Amino acid sequence: MIVNRDFTKRILVNDSGLGCLLTLVLGAILLTSVGLGWIVNGFLILLVILAILPILAFWGARWWLKRNIVEDACPVCQYSFMGFNQAECRCPNCGEPLKVEGNHFHRIIPPGTIDVEAIEVQSQILEGE
Repeated sequence: MIVNRDFTKRILVNDSGLGCLLTLVLGAILLTSVGLGWIVNGFLILLVILAILPILAFWGARWWLKRNIVEDACPVCQYSFMGFNQAECRCPNCGEPLKVEGNHFHRIIPPGTIDVEAIEVQSQILEGE
């Protein structure tokens, strides 16, 4: 039969944070007994606010994005993309300037307008026949 004689040497207790926690608790008790409990309460309220603030910010950002991001198709080329509500943007596919109104994309240029690119043609003088 094998007996482990070093068993008691292997049990380790990590109490490194216990002294710090005990100091904080004793400090809080001292402040409340002297009449400065509002400092402890203010610190605890600050910790709760710091814990809740990121959650509220994330929820608020999601709510704002749901209300202001619009996904629709371009009225010119039918390419589907996203844009911000009540803003002007360009279609990433055809480059048409668009305005987002009423959760749909609308052309800024009046309907029936045709964009034309002009090129310069060199004139040649032909000698008569």
